[in-house]
Amino acid sequence: MAAQDPRFVREQRLHTVSSWSTDLGSERGFAVGIYTTNSPEACRYVAENCEANILVVENHRQLAKILQVQDQLPHLKAIIQYHEELKEKRPNLYTWKEFMQLGLDIPDSHLDEIIASQKANQCCTLIYTSGTTASPKGVMISHDNLTWTTKTIGKTMELGQEITVSYLPLSHVAAQLKDIWGPMACGGTTYFAPPDALKGSLVTTLQEVRPTLFLGVPRVWEKIQEKIRAVSAKSSFIQRKVAAWARSIGLQANYNRMNGSNYVPWGYTLANILVFKRVALALGLDRCRICLTSAAPITKDTLEYFMSLNILLFEIYGMSECTGPHTMSLSSAFRIMSCGKELLGCKTLIDKPDEDGNGEICFWGRHIFMGYLNMKDKTEEVINKEGWLHSGDLGKHDEHGFLYITGRIKELVITAGGENIPPVPIEDGVKEEVPIISNAMLIGDQRKFLSVLLTLKCKIDPETGEPLDELTPEAVQFCRQLGSRATHVSDVISSKDEAVYKAIQKGIDQVNRRAVSNAQKVQKWTILSKDFSIIGGELGPTMKLKRPVVVKMYKDEIEAIYQD
Repeated sequence: MAAQDPRFVREQRLHTVSSWSTDLGSERGFAVGIYTTNSPEACRYVAENCEANILVVENHRQLAKILQVQDQLPHLKAIIQYHEELKEKRPNLYTWKEFMQLGLDIPDSHLDEIIASQKANQCCTLIYTSGTTASPKGVMISHDNLTWTTKTIGKTMELGQEITVSYLPLSHVAAQLKDIWGPMACGGTTYFAPPDALKGSLVTTLQEVRPTLFLGVPRVWEKIQEKIRAVSAKSSFIQRKVAAWARSIGLQANYNRMNGSNYVPWGYTLANILVFKRVALALGLDRCRICLTSAAPITKDTLEYFMSLNILLFEIYGMSECTGPHTMSLSSAFRIMSCGKELLGCKTLIDKPDEDGNGEICFWGRHIFMGYLNMKDKTEEVINKEGWLHSGDLGKHDEHGFLYITGRIKELVITAGGENIPPVPIEDGVKEEVPIISNAMLIGDQRKFLSVLLTLKCKIDPETGEPLDELTPEAVQFCRQLGSRATHVSDVISSKDEAVYKAIQKGIDQVNRRAVSNAQKVQKWTILSKDFSIIGGELGPTMKLKRPVVVKMYKDEIEAIYQD
């Protein structure tokens, strides 16, 4: 919910928190976020790495994690639990109410001195990388990084008093910018979604809030797409025909817009009344003038699907090390599958491009981070002497200056024959060709051929977020069209459902036909018994695939593929 008077709440908390924190020795400290899905060991790693003095936890469950590792945190001076009553009293363990009272006797002059001592080039917040390819690193973001980037985003996107929904973890830099710093700078309003937003309740929150700006990670947009398709599958024949006609009009109109044409296809107004407005209203996006996608690659199928419904998804590209965004698409300048152009005042370099123009993407600008905490060698690896930040991503520019991401260096699959293969285009191709597939992950590092791990679209437990065995309505509908009676993942796997397996192979064959070489063709595949999830560990907090984790978790299944 939105606060009635956020200034009072914020100032009151600032006084007590800052005053008491000073007494604990963290006068010039900075905020560090820990994902609520982290294990006790992962919490310990972050708290130890940043030498945390004060830890604030939400409830008993989060407190229990810290208590398990408290003895390994020599710098820790206090723990505060801000929800639920404490089950037991311990030294230096406080409720929020007790915590707030500790700084009441500190004079305002002391707080003023603390505020005056802050410098623009000092670290303001520490953002830990997700650790999808290595151990998490503490990204030091300065006050200037945050304020300059926030101001530049507002100017670039022409933001006003936007209304947004917060559902991504605030330990992620994109969530901080969108939900905290951006609204503070532009006078916007942030509504906080319930904790189960990513378990299925997000659309309900959107319907209630009706935001004017919404950022969805690709997996969120894919889930919304699945939900629309499931509803459409239950509609009448006439309704489906009208929807298909309207979507063809919407796709053509928005491609025209993308290419700079003002031509609106005949029937657009009617399609808008019959379909586009109704879909937007049902999703809670009827007031949303800016729909964004970021944090991971999104498929062309999903982008075009929403384009056809007159909902344009504008891609943002960047990383924690550049305070979030570096390039973004705008309503006035966008290309499908491109992540747009640089923020005002920023530069992009394509380092060592090949004959097709592909090379490592490098950033330059005032948004570049201070460095990794206590990791000088790692910092020097990514920032060269000229100040260019090496992203580790591969990409190229088109003739109009739009940036396209073509792969990630660390994610490249290098076969036994030495072929470098970007996995994402192949994985996306499989998902587009076979609608029942939820996740696909390419395997083939140091192997003689490529294979792919597949998961099927299944329902999610709304309480735990754990994938269930039951297939989604869309997946069941797909099975029925094939003549299969399967309703569960186990039904498909246990019997090696002939219809479903043939459909998957047909889709993979179609992807293989587009391969530029035999080395890039998928030779074998297997279906896993469970879909990937945050709680399962295969996905990060922003639903980004954690490839090393998947390889480790499913090593037996992978070995079975190459032994057969």
